[in-house]
Amino acid sequence: MHFTDAGPIDPLPLGTPMPTPSPSTPAPELLTTPLHALHLELGARMVPFAGYSMPVQYPAGLMAEHLHCRASAALFDVSHMGQLRLSGSDAAAALESLLPIDVIGMADGQQRYGFFTNEHGGILDDLMLTRHGLGDGTEWLLIVNAANKAADTVLLQSRIGHRCTVQPRPDLALLALQGPQAVTALARLNPAVANLSFMTGAAVVLNGIPCFATRSGYTGEDGFEISVPAEHTEALARALLAQPEVRPAGLGARDTLRLEAGLCLHGNDIDAQTTPVEAGLLWAIQKLRRAGGARAGGYPGANTIDAQTAAGPTRRRVGLTGVDRAPVRPGAAIVSADGTPLGTVTSGTLAPTVNQPIAIAYLPSAHAAPDHTVYAEVRGKRLPMRVTPLPFVPHRYVRAPAR
Repeated sequence: MHFTDAGPIDPLPLGTPMPTPSPSTPAPELLTTPLHALHLELGARMVPFAGYSMPVQYPAGLMAEHLHCRASAALFDVSHMGQLRLSGSDAAAALESLLPIDVIGMADGQQRYGFFTNEHGGILDDLMLTRHGLGDGTEWLLIVNAANKAADTVLLQSRIGHRCTVQPRPDLALLALQGPQAVTALARLNPAVANLSFMTGAAVVLNGIPCFATRSGYTGEDGFEISVPAEHTEALARALLAQPEVRPAGLGARDTLRLEAGLCLHGNDIDAQTTPVEAGLLWAIQKLRRAGGARAGGYPGANTIDAQTAAGPTRRRVGLTGVDRAPVRPGAAIVSADGTPLGTVTSGTLAPTVNQPIAIAYLPSAHAAPDHTVYAEVRGKRLPMRVTPLPFVPHRYVRAPAR
């Protein structure tokens, strides 16, 4: 997830200046997060992103930020994301009428990845959902993509607002602390965070600030996403940056990290024309929500998704690794050896950790087997690429011990 959404951040080659609006075209007024002043203080290069002014990188540069996250701990401002609170005795069942995941069976503190689907099974948005509390005090906390948060709010309020309370939370900001040393740094502020495992969350006090933290993220590394009252965000960010393991990182590194981790970017790798089966996300639909399950169907597009699950999709999301050194960007055509069109790259970069070009694309199922060679068309040349299992870099999540 998870989940930036307004198109890929494409900062390579490093040092390329960002485009500036034409003097005759007024630049749209951008929103800012509670950390805007801190970003400027730290020397961030700010860019428009999903209607916000966001840091794409800091003076150390994207490469250093990416590698530091893989080795230690990086702090990302993801306050542009949408946060919502749902409550009421019927909230879980209501959510299952919109989401193909098992909501009713979630335990207190459990988090799940999910998505809103349309009548054709396409993915309107992907999200993170956490259950907090028991009985009548249960709340459902949703984090949705920035460019979709207004539409998601309308969807929730119009479709299930009569069954539960849907409350947008613009008063909250969101920080992501990611990397193998994230737990070391965050545990200095509250040792209880070390008790969380991947995809669980809890209310915690950090630096004297009431927060809600989940052990999750969008980098493939261990880490946390921290929901914090907006007025206390800068104080918490400064406390985290004061830890010796932690350095700031921008959206550029966040994008290269998530691509190495094989994670989807909504609006590029998944969209309203892409089903979860085609995208390789069937694992997120628990068996009891699939055909033949105890609570199968009942959500938009269930018939299409169940049919694709049974028969297999005609196309699949795959990873591609470049044989040559030239990076392959989103939009590049993928063809067979004889030039037959096969698909289009949806995400691509020169990956800092694996030190070679990587990409995500959709290919016909007959061409989606590992080690199959296809060709990316770049500036009039055909560059060979091999179908590669995802992720490109192994995930390092800290999971609960098996029972």
